[in-house]
Amino acid sequence: MHYLVRVTTLRTERLVLRRARPGDLDGLFTVLSDPETMRYWSTPPHASRDTTREWLAQMLASPEEESEDFVVEHRGEVVGKVGFYRLPEIGFVLRRDLWGRGLMTEAASAAIAHVWATRDIDEMRADADPRNAASRALLTKLGFVETGFAERTYEIAGEWVDSVYYALARPRRPTATT
Repeated sequence: MHYLVRVTTLRTERLVLRRARPGDLDGLFTVLSDPETMRYWSTPPHASRDTTREWLAQMLASPEEESEDFVVEHRGEVVGKVGFYRLPEIGFVLRRDLWGRGLMTEAASAAIAHVWATRDIDEMRADADPRNAASRALLTKLGFVETGFAERTYEIAGEWVDSVYYALARPRRPTATT
């Protein structure tokens, strides 16, 4: 299989955000196989490494012009994912034992700033399960505003779930003054 190699690495105070590699399988499986972590994700928890391997292969093969996705490392370990699998929609997931420490705020802020600096898009979007108070609070903290609601948007393991939609407009660019 051929993978596009992207060189962007973002560093924050506590994190490294970098492009995915095939060797990220075990770390991502730890995150994506946890039922509590995946409770509000758009797919069920990964039952096997093969499921995560396929998910990772899709991440690796995503077209550069459509994607700005990062693996999140904390203290040298893969602990999650943040970014735009398909621009302009952001998504994020973090290993459960690290919740509540502001790490995803840090990671998402860096990914958003990078996309504003490198991509010519007017807004970013997000789709959250209305029951996911933590993700909804994070989106609000990042400046996203709620734009809509839809019922029965995903069927996950036999259960229909709803969606709350969010948008974040591009910050105003400074204009030259004379």
